Amino acid sequence: MNTKSPYQIKIGKILSVKQMTSMEKMFEIALPGEDLSHAPGQFVEVSLLGIGEAPLSVSSSPTKQGSFELVVRKVGKLTGALHKLKAGDEVGIRGPFGQGFPVRILEGNDLLFVAGGLGIVPLRSLINFVIGNRKNFGKVDILLGCRNPKEMLFHEELAGWKERLDVNFNCTVDKADPDWKGNVGLITSLIPGVTLDSERTFAVVVGPPIMYKFVIMKLLDKNIPERQILISLERHMKCGLGKCGHCQIGNTYCCQDGPVFTYEKVKAIGGAI
Repeated sequence: MNTKSPYQIKIGKILSVKQMTSMEKMFEIALPGEDLSHAPGQFVEVSLLGIGEAPLSVSSSPTKQGSFELVVRKVGKLTGALHKLKAGDEVGIRGPFGQGFPVRILEGNDLLFVAGGLGIVPLRSLINFVIGNRKNFGKVDILLGCRNPKEMLFHEELAGWKERLDVNFNCTVDKADPDWKGNVGLITSLIPGVTLDSERTFAVVVGPPIMYKFVIMKLLDKNIPERQILISLERHMKCGLGKCGHCQIGNTYCCQDGPVFTYEKVKAIGGAI
């Protein structure tokens, strides 16, 4: 049997399940006898027999050995079924798929991460990879925005990023609650306060589609070249194989040619962001 076939479903065992918010759970999954061997920004297809399959971004860093992590928002039949699973249960895994973040190109440069809402899920993979290989990268700024404090993910890790002396971390919420002591406002309000060298800065942006337009405008105001603005179009994907056409933009398939693209490339192929 050709285990390298992209159609081959591997059986993943759930090692742990963590409730993160009222809508999100994090699953730690192992593939017995092998590692996932993914790159930051790639995704896997997760399936349950008789229910369906969906693409999910890998949230853990490739430096994590023996298992990988997925964050699942409960929004439909499949994700609802996933939320009912517990440690010891099994799921189908295909992949990893897609072109992730160009780590080798990013090395030696300054990085500005901009995450909106669930955008922190795939960005976490790259952020933790960078932190794990900190000497290979320049200045690192991380900006995170959420609608409200209750939707914020990875609280312990965010606190750790904030305490690091080699990382500049800032976050904001659209609407505060009585216990929130941080910034209030859209994530675009944080960008003007970032000091950067536009020639050596790569901006990595992941979030809801409505966020891209306004964040990119702010980044261009900072004179960051279009080829140095990286965005992810993973929300367009379905099968992961370029067969269903769900993610097709012209002659480009997000699941195969992306999901990570430069803003320059997205403009050239006429993709809507």
